[in-house]
Amino acid sequence: MDRIKQIVPSDKAAYSAAKSQWDSIAKPLGSFGLLEEMIQSIAAVQRTADVDISVRKAIVMCGDHGVVSEGVTQCGKEVTAECAKAIAEGRSNINAVAAAFNTEVIAADVGIAADVDCGRLIRRKAVYGTKNLAVGAAMTAKECEAAIVTGMDMIKELSLRGTKIIVTGEMGIGNTTSTAAISSVLLGLPPEQVTGRGAGLSAEGLQRKINVVKRAIEVNKPDKNKPFELLSKLGGAEIAAMTGLFLGGAYYRVPVIIDGVISAAAAAIACGMNPLCREYMLASHCSGEPAAEGLLAYCGLKAPINAGLRLGEGTGGVLLLPLLDGALALYKNSHRFDETNIERYAELT
Repeated sequence: MDRIKQIVPSDKAAYSAAKSQWDSIAKPLGSFGLLEEMIQSIAAVQRTADVDISVRKAIVMCGDHGVVSEGVTQCGKEVTAECAKAIAEGRSNINAVAAAFNTEVIAADVGIAADVDCGRLIRRKAVYGTKNLAVGAAMTAKECEAAIVTGMDMIKELSLRGTKIIVTGEMGIGNTTSTAAISSVLLGLPPEQVTGRGAGLSAEGLQRKINVVKRAIEVNKPDKNKPFELLSKLGGAEIAAMTGLFLGGAYYRVPVIIDGVISAAAAAIACGMNPLCREYMLASHCSGEPAAEGLLAYCGLKAPINAGLRLGEGTGGVLLLPLLDGALALYKNSHRFDETNIERYAELT
């Protein structure tokens, strides 16, 4: 965990060099909007204006939640193991989407309640499912730390193998309840404003979920200014492992893409643990879940996709990659002012 304190700012000189390259293109200044800023941010992370995202991975962290026993989900916790196996074997939603954009998918068991018979599922288990956060802390400090370290170590391994950009994903039945509790505390909002229907709940089910979030906060008394403690009390192993991905991205200088609301909660926790982390993150989309916009704002980020996505697994995060590919095609290959008779645009004040 000492690595968290050793995170340094991204390279502002590379950011400026990338902006200069954008401004040299024969087009109105800033006319590719947020995508220009994202390419500049990646340049700052990679310490060069020669941005490269050719080797990309999606990491799906998987874990179970004890709070499922409170009836806050439409299906049982056994679905986590089934979906984790499908992802590892290349049969799930994220695999279909990622394949379209040349992205390898990696699934890791960091907290599934049972051992899964699947040779392709990476086993980094920090806990056999979390405890019920409505009656006490979801994880011990040791379990939470183990999951965070797993995420950081996976970034290290992938970085050493030449990975240039990483998408975060998750699979964990019950994790939108955990996310709602974290969001309520971090954003200072009542549970009613940050709790959504997740994978699908009736009005009665949603109210039950809101009540469980309230109980979790009352019982655990989390402090928003102590992000690690907040995570251990209200989080899940897969949320903690994604927090490690964001922290690891900052330490090992690899840009990491936020997926939906659960990934955004992990990103927000990482920012709480070290605010410099936000310089190494990219927001992909604003989830249809109610806490999503607030969590991204907490991280100081904007998402270019606003399509009501809430599938999870990293599917929305992967959709950012073709937008970045398109931006890079313009950034690297379009004609320049000094190659044409087009007068350079003046920056407006």
